[in-house]
Amino acid sequence: MALTQVDQGLLGTNAQYTGFKNRIINGSMTIDQRNAGASVTVTTFAYTLDRWYADMTAASKFSVQQNAGAVTPPAGFSKYLGITSLAATSVGAGDFYTVGQVIEGLNTADLSWGSASASTITISFWVRSSLTGTFGGALNNSGGSRAYPFTYTISAANTWELKAVTVAGDTSGTWLTTNGAGIEVKFSLGVGSTYAGTAGAWTGSNKFGATGQVNVVATNGATFYITGVQLEKGSTATSFDYRPYGTELVLCQRYFQKYGYGVTTGYSVTNVMEGNTDRVALPLFQTDMRTTPTVIMKQLITGTSGQVRQFSSGATFTASSSSPAGSSCGGYVQLTASAAGNPLQISGEWSAEL
Repeated sequence: MALTQVDQGLLGTNAQYTGFKNRIINGSMTIDQRNAGASVTVTTFAYTLDRWYADMTAASKFSVQQNAGAVTPPAGFSKYLGITSLAATSVGAGDFYTVGQVIEGLNTADLSWGSASASTITISFWVRSSLTGTFGGALNNSGGSRAYPFTYTISAANTWELKAVTVAGDTSGTWLTTNGAGIEVKFSLGVGSTYAGTAGAWTGSNKFGATGQVNVVATNGATFYITGVQLEKGSTATSFDYRPYGTELVLCQRYFQKYGYGVTTGYSVTNVMEGNTDRVALPLFQTDMRTTPTVIMKQLITGTSGQVRQFSSGATFTASSSSPAGSSCGGYVQLTASAAGNPLQISGEWSAEL
């Protein structure tokens, strides 16, 4: 494994808009549609800041929050993803605690991984922790049959440091080039021996971190902050790929969208009767989603799942089922009672995460 430090100016204040050399979406941690900056104690696999998931073998061992601890981000950034350990967790052999992102295969197809012409990539990021030492992470394919554990060193506690890890592309294994999971990037917060591997080499098994790494969750109150994450083709870390906020939001909305929160006027119901139910047409999604999304309808005022609210009376109607009608660009919500002629406040979440 090659680990290099890169000039701070390259990934900070001197960066320019460059397009899509960065395969990571929301690497600057600016988009948080789900939680709007609120702290979340993670109990099971869940997406937190947009595109960034948290996964673990034991619940409630760490929290995730945009700008947790309210420290000053590194120059050139305004947001970061913050992890706080909530206990001194003993990490057993089969345990793992990670935060990561799955990159869609359509966005990594040009890397030609799994072939003799596999491209080298470089991952760069800013990181800050209350702990010091050798930290770990890993790259994985969709089937969990190929992994590349990597390490990096945090030298000073509570100080932003810039890291870069260069990885020779994998010439073996199956790497999807579809709208499925292309490359999964993990930053390890704790890993047991089952999922720890030797850093700096590809292996034909599922690894989530590196042997001998620091386990953040093993220290109660330990912090781990990260931002400016970039994965790009080539053996050198270049300037961070800043994209306009609107562009970054649309990229995130391919995988997750929220609709209707804070809206005080509704859409009049167009009745399409099917037995004792009504169908209410939904507006088109903000952008075409990765695949047919999972839909969760929510009552606008209380947030209760499976309900919509009538604007004029405040009455609620049960959304007995909702469906995007096999589409990744629009759909309907189905109600159990008629609300014909009355505006409804419709809110919900559409998820097409990898």
